[in-house]
Order: sequence, then structure tokens, then C-alpha cells
Amino acid sequence: MDPDLALVIGLVLAVLSVPSIISAFSNNRTPRVATIALMAGGGLIVYAINASPSGYTLQEIPEAIFRVLSRVL
Repeated sequence: MDPDLALVIGLVLAVLSVPSIISAFSNNRTPRVATIALMAGGGLIVYAINASPSGYTLQEIPEAIFRVLSRVL
């Protein structure tokens, strides 16, 4: 898997799991699925950072997102 794609998928999973975690806590439920999604997203982000030859800086993350979106579209 391409590191840019892994980074983007990991970021999307991590961001989308946050509202689910907040919702679960506000309804006094355990956030099982949200926790799994957050861990999978974090794992993909760590994989992408380790698989990229130079890693990622904060300035390179938007560029990686646009590269993935341009390949998809």
C-alpha cells in the first residue's frame, strides 16, 4: 500500500471516530467500534510514517491528501 494512501485513510478513520466516541460517552455506552476505528487509523498513520522514506511533516500532509485525491478523481 502506498504510504500516502495509508496516511489519508488513517486520518479519515481517526477523524470520523471522534464523533462516535463522544456520542458513545454521552449515551453511557462503551465506544467499542469507535475505539477499533481509532486504533486502525492510528496504525495506518504510523505505517505511513515508517514506510515513507523521509516521513511526513505537517506541511506535507495536505500535499499527500491532494495527491491521493487527484489519483482517485
